[in-house]
Amino acid sequence: MTALPPAPNTSLATRTMAHNVLSRYLDPEVLSQVADRHFDPRGLVIGNLAGAHKSPLSGFAVEFAGHREYAPGDDPKHIDWRVYFNRDKFFVKQYELETNFVCHLLLDISASMRYGEGNEQKLMYASQMAATLGYSIVRQSDKVSLATFDSQVRGFLPASNSMDQIVRMTQHLDEIEPVEKTSMADCLMELSTRMGRREIVVIFSDFFTDLDQLESAVHRMRYNRHEVVLFQVLHHHELSFEFDTMTKFVGLEIPDELLVQPEDLKRGYLNALERFNQQLEEISDRNRSERFLVDTSRPLGETFADYLNRRDRQHRLT
Repeated sequence: MTALPPAPNTSLATRTMAHNVLSRYLDPEVLSQVADRHFDPRGLVIGNLAGAHKSPLSGFAVEFAGHREYAPGDDPKHIDWRVYFNRDKFFVKQYELETNFVCHLLLDISASMRYGEGNEQKLMYASQMAATLGYSIVRQSDKVSLATFDSQVRGFLPASNSMDQIVRMTQHLDEIEPVEKTSMADCLMELSTRMGRREIVVIFSDFFTDLDQLESAVHRMRYNRHEVVLFQVLHHHELSFEFDTMTKFVGLEIPDELLVQPEDLKRGYLNALERFNQQLEEISDRNRSERFLVDTSRPLGETFADYLNRRDRQHRLT
């Protein structure tokens, strides 16, 4: 069983409150299921601390990468004397640095994300996913940030690898009220200006937005060499449309109501959902990103295990 991270050094009442908030978003059983798993970047990363991931920058540390001709100012201890005796020229050994990575967790908190109840509510499930992934990343000494958005960016926690960051994240998640429409593309464009290059961007959303505009935002992030992961979080009702009796459908982002027999709509709805998901998958493929469909009726630990297993398989193939 994995223990929850400690709260910051504050009063007893504040620590108790922080621990209660943590327990809403971090399940020790789920954490124990992913405790021995690493969330590693698929490509090269740029960071500012020694870590466990290959950097595109070269230096004099860790793993041999090749040679370059000696230049004044280079440390003579890196001269490869065997090459010198063969070529009668000075060459220095170069090595690949290992570095930490930065992962940006971007959470859609628009009104459509409040569909569902309890832990199967889309926003709660996505929030728990973000907190769990953030905890795993910090635990492996990498940095994580959190941003929330709907019609605008509502919150932003700059990247940190301190365990206090997880407390700050869960406290922010606990203050969310999903009532606004989404302007996803505009928010993603704005958030991309706060990022560096060659980082990881993980977006949690149902992606009920203009997909053409979304593709422009994803393309911008890929242009900056970010790895982009799309977690499409849907409630089981949205995936299966399993309604048996006369049902009133109420719009969460538009003020419309519709009272119908579900069987009159089911086939058309499921066909439209299939086309929508196919378009989102094509956007992901065109931009060399990763899309993972999440059903909130599944246990969170199983969802993470499936995703990390798929990610490991894809990593071995590249």
